[in-house]
Amino acid sequence: MIGGISSGGLLGFLGLLLVGTFVVAGNTGPGGRKVDLAEGAVPAAYQPLVAKWGNLCAAINPALLAAQLYQESGWNPKAQSPAEAQGIAQFIPGTWAAHGIDGNGDGKRDVWDPADAIPSAATYDCKLAGYVKDVPGDRTDNMLAAYNAGAYAVIKYGGVPPYRETRNYVKVIRALEQSFARPVQRVAPSRLAAGAIHYAQDKLGTPYLWGGNGTPEHDGRFDCSGLTKAAYASVGVTLPRVANDQWNAGPHPKRDELLPGDLVFFAYDLTDPRSIHHVGLYVGGGYMINAPYTGAVIRFDEIDAPDYIGATRVTADGAAALPNR
Repeated sequence: MIGGISSGGLLGFLGLLLVGTFVVAGNTGPGGRKVDLAEGAVPAAYQPLVAKWGNLCAAINPALLAAQLYQESGWNPKAQSPAEAQGIAQFIPGTWAAHGIDGNGDGKRDVWDPADAIPSAATYDCKLAGYVKDVPGDRTDNMLAAYNAGAYAVIKYGGVPPYRETRNYVKVIRALEQSFARPVQRVAPSRLAAGAIHYAQDKLGTPYLWGGNGTPEHDGRFDCSGLTKAAYASVGVTLPRVANDQWNAGPHPKRDELLPGDLVFFAYDLTDPRSIHHVGLYVGGGYMINAPYTGAVIRFDEIDAPDYIGATRVTADGAAALPNR
């Protein structure tokens, strides 16, 4: 028995919910809307900056700016690439010299200070949008293309240029944008949910292994994020290995909007998704399948706990957009 519900009864309830998943799938869409940040999507230390500067011009929004920052640095203000890109927004020195601003008014332009770097990223985006404002097509796509390939290429080709890298960059940022945007209606159900749950359900009773991926060398055992990664791999979706990176694999439904197949997350700091330490696969009725900890087995557990931070509805595009760190 689990909280008064037998595993057989819960699986029966699960079956009914999975039927509903396919019946209603695809009935909703984003539509035209003002874009705000989803609750908890951005670390609290940076949320006010992203919310303010993400509205600097019409070509950007807070969720888009968040997507760029996450893709560039994973919210790490000390990030430095082999190409000498620096800080949370990954400016190279020449670009920073030309476009960095004193965002917090302290008299310094510091690429390592998010209070300067985040406003500078937004300002740079808006400058690029201005350069390509007369180019046909979506103004945000054109701005992102200019960020990747230069404004001249966007003007030359009359829109996003036919470069694989540039088109992929635009697609990645627009997909990641959805994981930072506050939904204004119910998030579309996932068509992948049933297969992912079926996979996880077959693993019930398997002993936990920290770092386990379910491979033969791990004796078919998993840890929490290894299980969710394998469950979605079974339906052709590749998730990152670490739980806090899986958080950005799609939009974030509210607690009362959860559907089977959603990933549910638990964090040390409910204002910082980078502190996520556990993930499970929601099955309905307030329960998840999860690999909880050393000494336990894969099992059903309730999701309502003090460290519950939120959920993600995995999409193929959202998962594909996640950077490999």
